[in-house]
Amino acid sequence: MIRSSRPSVRTGISVSTLSLAISLTIGGAGIAAQAATPTLSEADFEASKTIYFQRCAGCHGTLRKGATGKSLEPKETQKLGQERLEKIIKFGTEGGMNNFDDIMTADEIKKMATYIQMEPPIPPEMSLALMKERHKVFVDPKDYPSKPLHGRNWKNFFLVIERDVGKVAIIDGDKKEVVAHVPTGYAVHVLKAAEHHKSLHAKDAGRFWYTQGRDGKLTKIDLWQTPDKMKVAEVQIAYDARDVAVSGDGKYVVGGGYWPPHFVIADAHTMEPLKVVSARGVNVDGNYVNESRVAAIYDTPNHPSWLVSMKELGQMWQVDYSDIDNLKITKMDTAKFLHDGFYDPTGRYFQIAANASNKMVVVDTETQKLTKLIDVDKLPHPGPGANWIDPKCGPVGGTVHLGVGKVTAWGNDPKGHPDQAWKVCYETETDGPGVFIRTHPKSDYVWADQTKHPEPEVQQSVQVIDKKTREIIKTIRLTDKPGYAAVHMEFNADGTEVWTSVWNRKDSKEPNGEIIIFDAKTLEEKARVKGLFAPTGKFNVHNRINHVT
Repeated sequence: MIRSSRPSVRTGISVSTLSLAISLTIGGAGIAAQAATPTLSEADFEASKTIYFQRCAGCHGTLRKGATGKSLEPKETQKLGQERLEKIIKFGTEGGMNNFDDIMTADEIKKMATYIQMEPPIPPEMSLALMKERHKVFVDPKDYPSKPLHGRNWKNFFLVIERDVGKVAIIDGDKKEVVAHVPTGYAVHVLKAAEHHKSLHAKDAGRFWYTQGRDGKLTKIDLWQTPDKMKVAEVQIAYDARDVAVSGDGKYVVGGGYWPPHFVIADAHTMEPLKVVSARGVNVDGNYVNESRVAAIYDTPNHPSWLVSMKELGQMWQVDYSDIDNLKITKMDTAKFLHDGFYDPTGRYFQIAANASNKMVVVDTETQKLTKLIDVDKLPHPGPGANWIDPKCGPVGGTVHLGVGKVTAWGNDPKGHPDQAWKVCYETETDGPGVFIRTHPKSDYVWADQTKHPEPEVQQSVQVIDKKTREIIKTIRLTDKPGYAAVHMEFNADGTEVWTSVWNRKDSKEPNGEIIIFDAKTLEEKARVKGLFAPTGKFNVHNRINHVT
């Protein structure tokens, strides 16, 4: 097996564009005033600013104060100097910074090294009034169809992020056909639907999906519409954003902002923004944080509330949405820097990575208190996560890591297996650091990608781990095309297939990506879906609304 001598963190998947917003507050004179030395021309400053927010801000922050990545404030970067910074950007570091030599040109790297030695521009705020101006309705709710108009098995649809072109591809999971390319916000991070709660009609569950673009656009998609009308409404709630969730009753949708640091509650039916809640505050260390970004947001299956993770604060907020005029928020101190998470099989406990603290955080939505901080290896990142049954530890949850090639599993059944609960059960070494882990109750295997590794042979492969033996039984290389990577796995509705993505790490406006579909039992390839624009995350309707992990 190939082992990493240089584990890396690839930030290319997380894209945020603030160029337009920042341009409103900065001009040529402002640039010159900010950076007496070193300096860039206004054009080079603007180009570097765009690349920074596309490739770097997700880890280092809009204001460059650091989070998952280190601080890039001028007082720190000027100590390193131009030459050293160029080498770091080009080759990465052992500490988890990935290489950009295959994404950025030599000239772009040189200018980026200069740019991060200059004072960071501060983008503007966004008011509720401005959000309302940017609210658009494309199909009036009164004109929504009362039944699907396309005759397809929409509950086995896959919604696939087409990262570079600001679209979501709707794919028929039965026929392996692209139904539509729906315009959304740029570089959508995640999609969510109103999940299958008792208050929802079973036939409607999963019909409406909500996307959050990194440009702050919240988009509503109706899977019952004809392909040309699936985008029914949108609203911009931030300049840089990441996650979204829907209330269990389907009444509200909430979007979380990276900048401005806030979350916004909107009417899920019309997408009209209703309430803005600031995320700024005092972190677990007692320090005030201006750039307190909202990372993962999830509806709580057993309560009328959302869990909102405050990345820099190191807090989980449980937000009761039963009365948004008198909002109740329980703030649970946990650890920095909160990122992605998932529920245990009961829906009571939420398991989320505090990746820069090298911990998995467990909070109890019943008591609304921290349950456990689990020490794990470097930079855990479960994505949507995975739950399965281990022969020795019983029910477990698992994660891959951004900073090391490893899958870590911990017990998550405090009622049935109290001796194993919230303790590391085992670790399986993989060939390289990854972003996503996925399984299905009907599957014998856990799948892990290795997208963060700089070596193509590893980066382009996924690994399959046997649940019983805990061993890697197969490494599958999805592509050998230069500049392409393998990322993200998703099962179909009945658990018989595993869908994987092949995407070009460099921005592209051409349909150069594809999805490769494997038999979940034999692990043999069975189909491909082509004609996709940098496909990354995939969301199967049935599995997501029923919490199948």
